[in-house]
Amino acid sequence: MSQKELKEAFVSHLNGTTLTEVTFGSSLAPLCLLNRGLLLIMCHRGSEALPIPTRSILHLLFDYTAVIVPLVLSCTILSDILFQVVISLSLISVCMLAYICHSNTRFIEPKPFLTSHLHFERVPFVSNFRVFVILKTAISILAVDFAIFPRRFAKTETYGTGVMDYGVGGFVFANALVCSEVRKKGVTGSKLNYITKQLVSVWPLVALGLGRLISVKMTGYHEHVTEYGVHWNFFFTLALVRVSASIFLAVMPIDQCLIFSLLIAVMYQFILDTTGLKEFIVLNNDRDLGFLHSNKEGIFSVVGYVAIYLAGVHVGVYVMQQRVTVKEWLRALIYLLMSSIGLYAAVCLCQVHLEPVSRRLANLPFCLWSIAQSLFFVSSLGLADLLLLFSKRSLSVDCVPSSWSLFREQEDLSSLKNKDDLKRLCLLRAINRNLLIFFLLANVITGVTNSVVDTLNCTEEFAVYVLLLYMFLNCFVIYVLHIFGITIKFW
Repeated sequence: MSQKELKEAFVSHLNGTTLTEVTFGSSLAPLCLLNRGLLLIMCHRGSEALPIPTRSILHLLFDYTAVIVPLVLSCTILSDILFQVVISLSLISVCMLAYICHSNTRFIEPKPFLTSHLHFERVPFVSNFRVFVILKTAISILAVDFAIFPRRFAKTETYGTGVMDYGVGGFVFANALVCSEVRKKGVTGSKLNYITKQLVSVWPLVALGLGRLISVKMTGYHEHVTEYGVHWNFFFTLALVRVSASIFLAVMPIDQCLIFSLLIAVMYQFILDTTGLKEFIVLNNDRDLGFLHSNKEGIFSVVGYVAIYLAGVHVGVYVMQQRVTVKEWLRALIYLLMSSIGLYAAVCLCQVHLEPVSRRLANLPFCLWSIAQSLFFVSSLGLADLLLLFSKRSLSVDCVPSSWSLFREQEDLSSLKNKDDLKRLCLLRAINRNLLIFFLLANVITGVTNSVVDTLNCTEEFAVYVLLLYMFLNCFVIYVLHIFGITIKFW
């Protein structure tokens, strides 16, 4: 077999892991975010200076070590002890919280804290959710080509729940949370003009999709055909989902998008079960019969992703409702967490009485799982941020960027300058500023790495070094753009 065939076989015919492991593993990111914030708070205690010297590279190294390194290690050398890793990080968080509370000279009553007003430019846990979805995707697209990456985490062939199976669903959900309909931006005028505007706005995704298609075919880069098809790819899916969802949202009230999301997912599942569509999609020996046969996974799965997108819009509208106190946000996060648990129960019932989760089909169980996983991820990040807020209030410091702050009527100039410096030197804010560029850069470096490194036969230690260097290079470029205030957009 050629090197290309070996790499294609390496990522094919996989069955994934359990729902429990995927869900448990997703708690790692909130813990990293929490520990990063608690370390900043402890370093800042008793000093008005920045907790880390203001030199930009040290801030980058701090965020990279606290956030990126644990994510890389958890899917490589620490993947077999993931449970122990999460428990250990949880214990570290508990110890730091206990230390902070013990260091506080005054007791903070729960009621005044819950009624405290919050100050933020944007909902921080939504931005962090989008960043972590991109980070996990960037790590996985290269790590999956190394033997050290567990095969159970990779994308499944037809049925199953691999960690990477959630990637596209999470990406679609993340985009829906902050779409123009949720932000009520650019939705005025006639419906026809609005739909036309949305058609034009996806041209960068179409261009990127064409660019990826041409580059893959010209270089002979290995492909997992049953992922999207022969010519289809992730960017085409994003573009078609965006346009399709915009048409739905233009003709229906936005407060009914959850109902339409459920109807679309259920009707699509009904069609899969009662017609020959399911068999048509999973059949592999008809790729030479035309464009539809060659790209059936990518084309038909768009239906399921539209359902996920509309559910994301509903959640986005709910999250963006006016809330000012800690209590109001805590209630909203608990509601999201309970909704996630309810959807997980529905997924389990579907897997028993209907069929297993299938990213390839984007069936009803996959849609429910993607939404449930996203809600759990979002609510976990929000609850971690509330713990940080409590810790900041305990020591009367406000030194954690990409986090909630308590509203204060008056702040001195030095305090405002410190906040501005922290925002400017925050890796998470840097990635959030240029999300698409970060993802594109990750794809380019992944392709280059695969062309110069024998990913199948290298040692485990070398693979980890390559992945850490790869993520540092991605982060460094995006961080430099952020430091200089550069935002790259094509539309």
